[in-house]
Amino acid sequence: MPLSEMSFQTGMNMLGIKSSYAVKRNTNSNCFFIFLFFTIFPSILFSQKRQDSIIEIGNNYITLSNVIIDHNLNVPSFINKVKSDTSFYKAFKNLRILGYTAINDIRMLDRNQKLQASLHSKTKQQIIAHCRTMQTLEEAVTGDFYEEYKSYNYYTAQLYASLFFTKDSVCNETNILGNEQFSTIDKSGIEKHKEQLKMLFFNPGKRIGGIPFMSGKTAIFDNDVAENYDMSIDADIYNHTNCIVFKQKVKQGKESNVVVDEMTTWFDDSTYDVMARNYTLSFDAGFYDFKVTMEVKMTKYKTLIVPELIRYNGNWKAIFKKRERGVFTATLFDFE
Repeated sequence: MPLSEMSFQTGMNMLGIKSSYAVKRNTNSNCFFIFLFFTIFPSILFSQKRQDSIIEIGNNYITLSNVIIDHNLNVPSFINKVKSDTSFYKAFKNLRILGYTAINDIRMLDRNQKLQASLHSKTKQQIIAHCRTMQTLEEAVTGDFYEEYKSYNYYTAQLYASLFFTKDSVCNETNILGNEQFSTIDKSGIEKHKEQLKMLFFNPGKRIGGIPFMSGKTAIFDNDVAENYDMSIDADIYNHTNCIVFKQKVKQGKESNVVVDEMTTWFDDSTYDVMARNYTLSFDAGFYDFKVTMEVKMTKYKTLIVPELIRYNGNWKAIFKKRERGVFTATLFDFE
């Protein structure tokens, strides 16, 4: 039997249909069954493949792309690595032991999204004898960005400064994480709020204590929170690196049950280091509310992963404080 006929007959057998091809060989019959084979059969295969692409892990229903299926990713193991990831925070800790140059752009907006105050600067961090210092090479300020004695007039600016500006000289730091954890113990007022915001910044998706009405809603992998999300795993190339892309997005109508509305993370597929992350956080407790969008891009310097671009767009209001609408971008380069 010719190859075309064998392929046809095999396909019909796989469909479970007794082909009349062996009985009738006229052209019309051939065309009819060939039509069935090339339309119905692929549809059945495609349907089966889609069905197999959704797996359940705990209360997490995760959709796998065809690429991920073909590569036989160990999904439970991967999810555990996502849950226990420290590489994102580690990348920022690496900034404590490196010299680099940064372009800092902070803009505070009014309710009409018009510029109210701003800072644009260029800074250079140096490491000398295990101590880091920072020099301001350029600075341009508008509006009421500073109060008297160059203290910050905006909470958003204070947060940025605590993350990216070095005051005086800081010595004997390392990038070792160890058992280090964020904690609000023995902190109050603005220092406590800074710590909580750092938790959201560096550990999105982890449980955060001490924030009224919100703490449990940040833990996106806890069973009672995970059920509010659609999750998916795909593959992509980021910054010349093969990556596994993990995306979590809140289901429509479930927004009030969560704080992390959406988060997409690019993991290096060989080391599982975070190479990029985009996330949106929001919450409204009546007496305080916020909506924040973050974008973080990493790069490699020698053996270290470091952030090269951080974008923030936030609108928040805390009790006894004025509403702030801030946009900032940090661009880091010339690592040494």
